[in-house]
Amino acid sequence: MDQTTAKGDLPEKDDFKPYVAADKKIPELTVFSLILGVFLALIFLGANAYLGLRIGQTISSSIPSAVISMGIIRLVLRRESILENNMVQTVSSAGESIAGGMIFTIPAIFLWHIDGLVSYPSYLLITVIAVSGGVLGVMFVIPLRRAYIVEERDRLPYPEGTACAEVLLAGEEGGSKARITFLGFLVALSYKFLADYLKLFPSQVDLSLESFKGIGFGLEVLPALLGVGFIVGPRAGGALFFGGSLGWLVIMPLIYVLGTSHPDLFQPAGIDLSNVDSWGIWSGCVRYMGAGMVAFCGIYALAATVFNLKKNFGGRRGKRSEAGGGERTDRDVPLKIVWVAVALALVFLAFSPWVPVGVAGALMIGVFGFIFSIVVVRVVGVVGSSNSPVSGMAIATLLVTALIFKAAGVPYAAAVMATISIGAVICVVCAISGDIAQDLKTGHIVGATPYKQQIGEIVGAVAASFFVASVMTLLHKAWGFGSSELPAPQATLMKMVVEGVLGGGFPSSLALGGVALGMFFSLFRLPVLPIAVGLYLPVHLSAPLFIGGLLRWWIVWSESPESDWKTGFGDFAERGILFASGLVAGEGVAGIILAVLTVLEVNLALGDGPVLGNAASVLVFAFLAWLFLRIVKSRKKKGG
Repeated sequence: MDQTTAKGDLPEKDDFKPYVAADKKIPELTVFSLILGVFLALIFLGANAYLGLRIGQTISSSIPSAVISMGIIRLVLRRESILENNMVQTVSSAGESIAGGMIFTIPAIFLWHIDGLVSYPSYLLITVIAVSGGVLGVMFVIPLRRAYIVEERDRLPYPEGTACAEVLLAGEEGGSKARITFLGFLVALSYKFLADYLKLFPSQVDLSLESFKGIGFGLEVLPALLGVGFIVGPRAGGALFFGGSLGWLVIMPLIYVLGTSHPDLFQPAGIDLSNVDSWGIWSGCVRYMGAGMVAFCGIYALAATVFNLKKNFGGRRGKRSEAGGGERTDRDVPLKIVWVAVALALVFLAFSPWVPVGVAGALMIGVFGFIFSIVVVRVVGVVGSSNSPVSGMAIATLLVTALIFKAAGVPYAAAVMATISIGAVICVVCAISGDIAQDLKTGHIVGATPYKQQIGEIVGAVAASFFVASVMTLLHKAWGFGSSELPAPQATLMKMVVEGVLGGGFPSSLALGGVALGMFFSLFRLPVLPIAVGLYLPVHLSAPLFIGGLLRWWIVWSESPESDWKTGFGDFAERGILFASGLVAGEGVAGIILAVLTVLEVNLALGDGPVLGNAASVLVFAFLAWLFLRIVKSRKKKGG
């Protein structure tokens, strides 16, 4: 590969060469890769929609999609093409990103409909928001690819993209690795049906101590939570659990003591602390503190990155690489097409009869979307997509937008719809921007063609957009957003923010308390965002995540005691991530199937409630953890 550069460009490192040379052509953007990628995108769309609405966390589908692709392409086509496998994961990961962007915002419209404020969200409203955000997210990143992914190769590692490239490069083992993912899928599917359909044992263990008022504890005994905990690792899992324990074991009993002795202290929250249980204290007080802490984390990270925006974006411009010329590995979608597509998307949003944003809203989407895309591409290059402050960017958008509409005198119902619609498009833009940046990093390492990956990402995003409305409507009809089954934590937070700005009544003192906590923890350089999310969510969700993180630590340590669990990624850890991804996908698909059965009123439950008690749930969950260890650590010598 010729490493010479044009005059004025930053020279690339001489020792870097992609796995597939620029002058070599092998199958990449094929019909089969698009079909398989879209199929997997829809599976992970449903899985992440259910998972995100339940626990407020989604997982990347890139690695499991790449592994499944490697297995299927070998079995069906009898050929090996690392670039075709890379295209499958690129298309597939767009489905997860569409789900993440939509479930953080759109359920607020469903909740307002329940309150009688707005009409039921239409299929076209949801689809247009998803398609527009998906296209804009890809287009905004294209001009940034060379500056961040190529020239900043050493300073921006893009952890998920690099890890996915490592899996692709180890493609000789694709078949056996695919079996691990499918096994996790089947285990979670079976577990979910036993617990939540046949109701053999409860999927949640709840404990309240009457002698210690306000204290509560519990455990969601679900395989997906164990899998997510393994993927995020012990540090993030521990921080989540710390935040949950802080809320349920320290802050809640303190609120109870203070609130019963001084009844007016927590009056803004609208609850009578003498007549509520631990769940009432959490929902009426603690989650507002968590919301304030989450908002602080997101806006702080956003402000810090924007402050350095000139340094991050300016100063060094790489050469423009377009589809018509240059090396194959350095060709992007032409910039003329990029800006025409952006303009068409914004004009369509401005005059769309289905999305009530108007010209002013479309302009805000264009400005916020491009700035936040730059921020996201920079942030995910360092901390990864899982830690990207998307919620903070969405909250910042909602705050500014709601204040503008309130100052303009827009009626309340119209203002909430316009505000959340703008926030939803921005949320999708940020999610897709982070995803395509990671995918382009993977492609840069393996030697993919950038413009083909960009086309594949758009195909995956558009395909997922036409299904996301049906998935969300199905889940809402089955259980209802805001219920214990689907609490939709981020969307509930967005709803509270919009209502607080437009209508007042928001318990700002509790939210400011959360902001103060965030500032306190940040002074000690603690992982504030996962602590804040743990405080915002019930401890029942963070406890199994922490257990999954401990499994990750134990597996890495048992393989190599001297290794650092934060960076260790041996054979056991890789197998564990594949099995954990299967657990998440299996439970998500099971959730969609159960939603269909619930809507169709097909009930095969063994009783009105769980047949077995909480002890059985704990034992089954312990067995699941043991099975996790056995499967991950088995047959290592055989290369599986």
